[in-house]
Amino acid sequence: MHVARERQLSRRSLIGGAAAGAVALTATAAGTAEAAATRDVDVAIVGGGLAGLTAARDLVAGGKTVVVLEARDRVGGRVVNLPLPNGGWTEGGGEFVGPTQNRIKALADSLGVATFTTYNTGKNLLYKDGKKTPYATDGLLGSVPPVDVAGLANAAIVQSALDDMARQVPVDAPWTAAKAAEWDRQTFESWLNANAVVPSAKFLLDVACTSVFSAQPAELSLLYVLFYLAAAGDENNPGTLERLTDTAGGAQESRFVGGSQQVPIRLAATLGDRVVLNAPVRSVTRSGDGLLVTADGIAVTARRVVVALPPPLAARITYDPLLPASRDQLTQRMPMGSIGKAIAVYDTPFWRADGLNGQVVSDSGTVRSTFDNSPQDGSYGALMGFVEADEMRKFDGAGTDTVRAAVLKDYATYFGDRAKTPIAFVLQRWDNEAFSRGGPVAYAPPGVLTRYGAALRAPVGGIHWAGTETSTYWNGYMDGAVRSGERVAKEILAAL
Repeated sequence: MHVARERQLSRRSLIGGAAAGAVALTATAAGTAEAAATRDVDVAIVGGGLAGLTAARDLVAGGKTVVVLEARDRVGGRVVNLPLPNGGWTEGGGEFVGPTQNRIKALADSLGVATFTTYNTGKNLLYKDGKKTPYATDGLLGSVPPVDVAGLANAAIVQSALDDMARQVPVDAPWTAAKAAEWDRQTFESWLNANAVVPSAKFLLDVACTSVFSAQPAELSLLYVLFYLAAAGDENNPGTLERLTDTAGGAQESRFVGGSQQVPIRLAATLGDRVVLNAPVRSVTRSGDGLLVTADGIAVTARRVVVALPPPLAARITYDPLLPASRDQLTQRMPMGSIGKAIAVYDTPFWRADGLNGQVVSDSGTVRSTFDNSPQDGSYGALMGFVEADEMRKFDGAGTDTVRAAVLKDYATYFGDRAKTPIAFVLQRWDNEAFSRGGPVAYAPPGVLTRYGAALRAPVGGIHWAGTETSTYWNGYMDGAVRSGERVAKEILAAL
């Protein structure tokens, strides 16, 4: 069980790079609010991430007129390529794909974006109690970090119990599970305290939790965690904790050639000036038989509206008439996780010569989960670390230099003194992103799903909801975003 995760997770307007062959869809390549002050369409879509762009693609294919209003000066949402001084690129947000993530793979294939296997040759590192322990991921224990025997046994029992409970949770309506009320009134932390009774087992489950959700176990409803596990599959393959956390055979198995933002960039290019950048939506108002969507520099009248944003950001739009209390109460109660990605770039991936694959699980430090983020050809080295949950919050008021020093100290602890002196350092702080305010996903604390979950996808007066948080499979991931866009397009095509 390698505890790391990927999701869809902007900080920069420059995207891609010459080395990646990226075509940046910025305000010069898409429509601009100034160039199109008013539009009248069948469907207005709020948000130019994977969910909104996928919905637009399917609606256009169904013969509908659309406009996509994106607040940023780029497409992709929580998926972004960051340029490096050496002409390369790295992913600042959603990055990995794996088995059963069929819809993002199909979309990428249709756009000519290939994948390559995440570097996974050599040994992982466990850093615990101040000691480094390299361990193979192809032995009898698979990718489970080698803690004490009692801890491994307890962790195996806990993992099996979680998977068993997850199979009892309907992915389309987790609040209807037979034990939904019982599971939703407790935190994941309280359940772990009663079941992960060996300290080393509790450590493994804690780090798995922060790596998957970028939130502490005490913040999450047990029912929500079980739903998330159930969603880590598809219609033919039940979700499992192992599929969420593993690299080989799991959610971190592969990366996209040219970076993950190649997918939304190429998808947006097929839509042309239907995509309008630099257009944050301020209000959605009922106007006669339609809806008026007002954004900076542009107003759109539409028969239907898709809001393809995380729930907390969807709540910041002004709606007239007011949304039903159940929908508004839901969005008040689903916060974003707290996450940053820190990428240190080196002339070479030097850790490979030491027989290491760049993947770490740690019980301390600012960065407790890392990956080798080097390009496919290994022409330079890149270590990527997640700064998550409480560790990210500690740096709320800190500058980049302070975070950089803390991250490089951890990298040196894990990989030696050469890690102290990268040739470049990139920090993506999603908590400070105006149009994300965290990541990788908006999660549900106790009591939310059973009281308000039914409002998550229910249309309201011609307004439909998309975004990875609304997906029944791979909720929180790029695949979930694509699935939500496909689902909401079908809803609207059936209604219009």
